[in-house]
Amino acid sequence: MPEAGLSRLAPAKINLFLHVTGRRPDGTEHGGYHELESLVVFARNPAACDRVTVAPADTLSLAVTGPQAAALQTDTADNLVLRAARLLQPMNMAGSGRRGAALALDKTLPVASGIGGGSADAAATLHCLRALWNIAIDDDALAAAALQLGADVPVCLHSRAALMTGIGERLAPAPPLPPFWLVLANPGITLATAEVFSALAGRFGAPQPFGRQPDSAADLAILLRQRRNDLEAPARFLAPEIDPVLAALKAQAGCLLARLSGSGATCFGLFAGEREAEFAARNLGRAYPKWWVAATAAG
Repeated sequence: MPEAGLSRLAPAKINLFLHVTGRRPDGTEHGGYHELESLVVFARNPAACDRVTVAPADTLSLAVTGPQAAALQTDTADNLVLRAARLLQPMNMAGSGRRGAALALDKTLPVASGIGGGSADAAATLHCLRALWNIAIDDDALAAAALQLGADVPVCLHSRAALMTGIGERLAPAPPLPPFWLVLANPGITLATAEVFSALAGRFGAPQPFGRQPDSAADLAILLRQRRNDLEAPARFLAPEIDPVLAALKAQAGCLLARLSGSGATCFGLFAGEREAEFAARNLGRAYPKWWVAATAAG
């Protein structure tokens, strides 16, 4: 970029559990959207993050690079990074100054993979442009505006463990969580969230918030096994490639729980410590070189 820019990581969002508890009636606010209850955490390893960089410019532009860039090249004009920039641009009161931005997205996270990559990218863009354009908007107002971009964008603005309810717009602090590590694995396929919700069958589930604070990674795994991801069954029906990913994670030494994140196809294995998680990630990377695999602290 010709001028120094502002940069921010966009970490993967992982749904430790996800309960689909209802659906909003048509004709109401966000009619047709599903009501959720989900405990989410965020990756801390840059290998499980995208990166957004912004610099002053006369117009808006977006350059996409990185190992997952090819999956976005055909849809750059409608990328959530540009949509986030267009959302904030009317608030840029630069006068005769530069009202645009040169946006760069280093894409590491797989696309349409259930770990909120696009939402995280949008959130990072909003943070960067608020600073670049010196926009006077507080975090709450920014989160309310961000909901226009998608239900996951507000939680990604905070990038902190949270309990999401409603369609994702109602956020509460997560219960205190012990240290733990996750191994993320994606078989290299995309899975559209809308298709997974459409394939959801049966009754809606009941909310199951934590009734107590887990005191270790093993205790956290016990509490999570008592809960569920209601989107796992329809995702596995639509994408049988998920099954060997879950099986491979479960087979790793030290894996306390293996589950789908969000609508998939990324799965996670829960581990107590860094050594076990890094070892498992190396094993999976060697055994399945076409998979995207990353180990990260999350608790």
